[in-house]
This record gives sequence, C-alpha cells and structure tokens, in this order.
Amino acid sequence: MDLTLDRATVRDAVAKLRFRTQAFIDGEFRPAASGATLPSYNPANGRKIADIAACDAADVEAAVKAARAAFESGVWSGLKPAERKAILLDFAALLEANAFELALLDSLEAGKPIADTTTLDIPDSIDCIRWHAELTDKLYEQVAPTGPENVALIVREAIGVVGLIVPWNFPAQMAAWKIAPALAAGNSIVLKPAELTSLSALRMAELAFAAGIPAGVFNAVPGYGPTAGRALGMHPDVDMVAFTGSTEVGRQVLRYSADSNLKRVVLELGGKSPQVVLADAPDLDVVAQNAASAAFWNMGENCSCGSRLVIHRSIKDEVVEKIKAIARTWKMGDPLDPETRMGPMVEPEHLQKVLAYIESGKREGAQVALGGGRVLEETGGNYVEVTIFDEASNQMKIAREEIFGPVLTVIPVDSDEEAVAVANDSPYGLAASLYTRDLSKAHRIARRLRAGSVSVNSFTEGDNATPFGGFKESGFFGRDKSMWAQQQYTELKTIWIQLD
Repeated sequence: MDLTLDRATVRDAVAKLRFRTQAFIDGEFRPAASGATLPSYNPANGRKIADIAACDAADVEAAVKAARAAFESGVWSGLKPAERKAILLDFAALLEANAFELALLDSLEAGKPIADTTTLDIPDSIDCIRWHAELTDKLYEQVAPTGPENVALIVREAIGVVGLIVPWNFPAQMAAWKIAPALAAGNSIVLKPAELTSLSALRMAELAFAAGIPAGVFNAVPGYGPTAGRALGMHPDVDMVAFTGSTEVGRQVLRYSADSNLKRVVLELGGKSPQVVLADAPDLDVVAQNAASAAFWNMGENCSCGSRLVIHRSIKDEVVEKIKAIARTWKMGDPLDPETRMGPMVEPEHLQKVLAYIESGKREGAQVALGGGRVLEETGGNYVEVTIFDEASNQMKIAREEIFGPVLTVIPVDSDEEAVAVANDSPYGLAASLYTRDLSKAHRIARRLRAGSVSVNSFTEGDNATPFGGFKESGFFGRDKSMWAQQQYTELKTIWIQLD
C-alpha cells in the first residue's frame, strides 16, 4: 500500500467513506427481507458508524438459491481453471486499488490500528487471493495404478455451495483466507461476516462482482449468529460450512451439520498458545520482542495469541522485565492514529469479559507485573491496559481459558520436560513458539508440541504457502491457507473406466 500515513490523510479519507450496508445477493445490494438492521459501532469512542442489514433465514434462502443456480449453470464452476484464475487476479487488483478504503473500514469497525490494517491485514488479504488464483491451474489430478484393462481417474470437483462464517478480529483477512480457496476451486459462496464487522466484507463482495465474478457466485449476508449464521448452518442446500471463531460456536456449527444434511464442516477455533522459552534461548532481547508481539499484537484479539509464556525460571525475571519495557512503548489510543499500536476491545461486552479474567487472575494469586485495569474511559472507548501476570500456575483460569485480550500469563518451569508438559497441558492446540539455541533440541521438541503451527526462535503463522489450523479443540477437519485449503473445498471422486 503505497501511501504515507499521517493523521490528516486518514481523517480526510474517513470523511469520504461511503458505507455499503445492505446484503449482496445475486449481484446486487438489497435490504434484509424483514427490513431489520443491526447497529455497527466504533469501539474507540462508542459512536454508531452505520445501520447494517440484519439478515435472517429469508435472506439466507435467497443467497443460497442464487449460489446454487450459479453453481449448477456452470457460469463459474464450469470455467477452465485458467479462466477463473484470470478473474481472481482481476479481483485482487481491484482490492489493491481500494486497499486503503478496506483498511479504514476494518480499523473503524474492529478498532484495529490503521498501521496494522494498511501493512498487514489488507496486503495479506490481497496476497491470499493472488496466491490461490495462481494455484488454480496448477493442481494436477491423478491416474491410479490399475491393470491394462482399466483406467482409474482420481479427480477433484468443486463441492458446490459453501457457507463462510468469519470472525470480527481480522474481518477482511479471515474472509480472504476462505473466499480465495473456495472460489478458486469453483464453488459458489455465501459469506456471513461477524455482526460487529460487516463493512469490509460487503465491499469485497461488490469488488468481486466488479472484477467479473458472476452474479450469484459471491453473496454476502450480514446478520446475527443465531439467525443468519444458524440459517446458513442448517440449510439443506449448503454443501459445506467453513467457520472461524470460538470453540463454543464451533461446536454449534457441528450440531447444525448433524441436524441437517451432514454438510462438510471446517472449523478454525480458539487457542491458548504457549511461548516456550528454554534456559538456552538465544538473544533474550529478541525473545522479549517476539513474546510481546505474540501476546499483545491486535490487542490480544487473536486466536493464535501467545498468551502463555512458559519460561525457564533461571531467565524468567530478565525476560519479563524486557517485555514490560517493550509494552510500555506501545502507544494506546485512537486506531486511526498512525502511531497507535494498541486499540480498544471490539465491544463493551468483550471489554467486561477481559476485565473479569484479569480480576480472576488477581483472585487466584498471580502477581500483576504490569497493567491490570481499564484506561481511557473518557474517550468512550473499550480500552484495557496491557497486562502481565507473573508467577502464575498453569491451572489458573487465566492459563486455561482463551481471554482474547492483551493479557500475558507467565508460568515459570524448571526443566525442558516440564516446559513441554505445561505447554501441552491445554484443551487447545492451535500454535506454539519455541526458543532454544540447540537445533537438535528444537527439532525434537517442536515435534512434541501438540499444535498445528510451531515457530522456532520467532513468532509467526507462516505465509500463504503453509497450512494454518489446530489440534484438539482448536480445529476440526481442515486448514486455512496453502494448497490443502483449496483441496478441502472439493470432493474427491474416482472414475473407473473399463476398456474394451
């Protein structure tokens, strides 16, 4: 995104924004059939941004009907892979041309720092669309080994109509992670954004249509989970649902599948990711920088947030002091200020949830090393301090449950074996980080950590070429990103041909 960010540039751009607030179905915007709307608020000041169409079962029915008609017609599913590729690349180009607008929308609705949405969220979303577009005509099918009297083809076909339910913490980015492989594989989609963050999803749907993705192929239905989300999950003509969100809601999505047509389900759920720092960790300044980013980036509203620091007691105090010093430099305030590193919690209810976890940590005896309360109340925003709990136990609530806020729980250990045991003692298994200067040890312990992604001497989720998803209660069936993501939006078919 080639622009110089300053307050005046951002302020002027916000003043020119035009919000898309209606559902996008069959190539056009339309209000909810009921006429109902839901309010979208700016979490930085509590002010209403817009009233968004509150879709329900009737709107989902219309979107699914349009998606099914488009799929069966072959207007998208029947294109050559190279033709889909070309249109998806045009879509990526239009996203890039409107990248600053999309970054502003996510910053306004989710409270994400504009410095992050312009440099990470939206660029990654565009790269994801391009990556899967380029993959579209490079996935080969197979011929099984048979005798000379047969030919057995193993082919993949688009699964059909796919429901995509995405969260509020990375609105455009999480949508792109699902939109890109689902469309590249030839499916038609119905996207249900989180009710707190609908604006970028609706704009993306409009840009997809403008890029040449046919009417009915990309539909977007904003609304509440118990209405629009449930209707999508229960719909008998939806072939698959891909969901990112909480483990609790993920369980409900599985129930929808079981209670309807046994549609395919892919779940990317919560996490309580450990940062395992062994006694021989290299460069403690780098460890501290990574640990702070893992715990506090995106205000801790991140499913792979490194919220548990499992660290050898011999270096614990030194590293914690370094993390505290780094955290104090992160400016908290207006997300539209380019200098802001820490924005607000997404809504008042979530703020109260995070504060309740902080109080729980205090009651259970963890030591408050930094922060521990609400700040900037005069703004009307949902701000909570960066908080570090020291000398915690892995059995405390703050170590067991996903907080989804800027709260780091420090758990000292006395050996490598104890570190691995503590790291794995969790119902979650989305991500983990490991710090050691011993390469052999890094290989061995990375294999033992029960997580879908393990980064060594860094904090990262990989890139678009690497799969992302979790073990245990952090995920179910599939992965986002990589060629595995694109293949999971297909059905595997065997075609057995008897030769004369």
